[in-house]
Amino acid sequence: MGTVGFRSPCTGRMAGWMWLRCVLGPHLQRIHRSPDQTRPDARAGRRQGWSYQPRSLEKHTDSILSWVSLWSLSYYSSPLLLCYLYRKGRLYELGLSKLVPVSQYVGTVLVCLLGVACLRGWGRWKNSEYLQFISILEETKRNHTPANKKKLRSSTFIFHWKLSKTGVSLLKPEPRLRGAADSVLNSVRTLPCHIISFLIAHTFGRRMLYPGSVGLLQKAMRPMLQQGQARLIEEFDGQRNKLVACDGNEIDTMFVDRRKDEGQNGQTLVICCEGNAGFYEVGCMNTPLEGGYSVLGWNHPGFGGSTGVPFPQNEANAMDVVIQFAMHKLGFKLSDIVVYAWSIGGYPASWAAMSYPEIQSIVLDASFDDLLPLALKVMPDSWRPLVQHTVRQYMNLNNAEQLIKYQGPVLLIRRTRDEIITTMGPEDVMSNRGNDLLLKLLQFRYPKIMTDEGIRVIRQWLGASNHLEEASVYSGYEVDDDWCVSVLQSYQADRDVLFPWSVGEDMTLEGRRQLALFLARKYMRNFETTHCTPLPASEFHSPWRLKKENDGWMRGK
Repeated sequence: MGTVGFRSPCTGRMAGWMWLRCVLGPHLQRIHRSPDQTRPDARAGRRQGWSYQPRSLEKHTDSILSWVSLWSLSYYSSPLLLCYLYRKGRLYELGLSKLVPVSQYVGTVLVCLLGVACLRGWGRWKNSEYLQFISILEETKRNHTPANKKKLRSSTFIFHWKLSKTGVSLLKPEPRLRGAADSVLNSVRTLPCHIISFLIAHTFGRRMLYPGSVGLLQKAMRPMLQQGQARLIEEFDGQRNKLVACDGNEIDTMFVDRRKDEGQNGQTLVICCEGNAGFYEVGCMNTPLEGGYSVLGWNHPGFGGSTGVPFPQNEANAMDVVIQFAMHKLGFKLSDIVVYAWSIGGYPASWAAMSYPEIQSIVLDASFDDLLPLALKVMPDSWRPLVQHTVRQYMNLNNAEQLIKYQGPVLLIRRTRDEIITTMGPEDVMSNRGNDLLLKLLQFRYPKIMTDEGIRVIRQWLGASNHLEEASVYSGYEVDDDWCVSVLQSYQADRDVLFPWSVGEDMTLEGRRQLALFLARKYMRNFETTHCTPLPASEFHSPWRLKKENDGWMRGK
């Protein structure tokens, strides 16, 4: 008597559930293995990996779905299209009679896309590598153990670490006290400006400020980002984590641990804050890595694997969860953390310094004091009031205002041929907003030294575009470094002081000039290049710190 095959309902349900997980699952890009798990052709002693190879069905359906991202073009161009139709009088022609067939077309397209997604899930379900990945992912969601996390690190999607925190605060202007009637009238009068500012900030304004959040740019850079991420994981044994900030945004991070390596640098964690089109995969994270430091990189909200949009509050929330993760999960003390930022990354970095004053130091490379002058540079003069309102209300990147709240060591790196943060062009080094960041910091910390004459000599020094011109200005005022150190140490020894200091109050004009130039050279270093040139490890120094008498000097002098 012949036997009849039988498949239990339980097995069928499990297969159906796994297929659904494959339909809804993330895009697998690369598989990483430890040295003992690598393929036979891999080099010994190194963690190796290989790109995930989708089968034909998954590959073609994924290509179709990827083109759906082009809908964002219609989103960006919709205001222009509506204006055009209005001017041509076509808006009134598009009545309800036109909407019904359009909705039918849209419904048909959505059904077709759903079918394509189901076919992609089938292709993934037939691929043993993806099936193994999705099984581990689901098991980790159910049982969040270290062993499962370790297995999941063989792929590009890692676990989430949630921070239970209510929120973080930003510096905001003091409210003006007015009468009730005046307040109501003013609100009515400025309502159109508020509406226009909101629309600008949430459409093209945010994307102009943070082009790295635009999906089309990320799609173009995807091969480069994948290659950079693979390098960090396989060559430096990087650990990728997604952190959930208090606003619900998922922040994609990469941690490289050097604490077990020889040398002191590995005991210091450098948290890197990228620019407005920078990603940790290919950004400034490489500079401290080459210097032997432990490094924690992260992507802005909306960049790479991070979700959300990069508005100031979201940036602060992201920076907060990164620091909390470094302290509570990675085991670093605040005194062992250096925050390093490039360009617009100076905003979350200065927020971190203000909010966590115990951090060791902060290094700002090619950063600026305030976004408003740079925004006014690229917008028409007739838009000036609207630009001012939009920036202050929605994009108030007030780096200098935050930085002066920090009492610790600061190093500013100025690019002498910077074409991005200058208001008059790269040839005019005096229009570099890094100059204003330095002046505002020194004016707050040393107000008696930074008189009109002190500001004048520093501006003369800032006007130097190379090291020879700097040295000429410095030697022209016969600055005695030893004398400047002794004056500052004596002031520090006599008082338990926080900034601002009153040193220089009873000093001659010549003495204040010397101190002003001495401090400017300690707080800022010049790098003779353009804005986007990667900073070499040789230019990454610890900020200057005034030690107490007989304690010596720290590295970075």
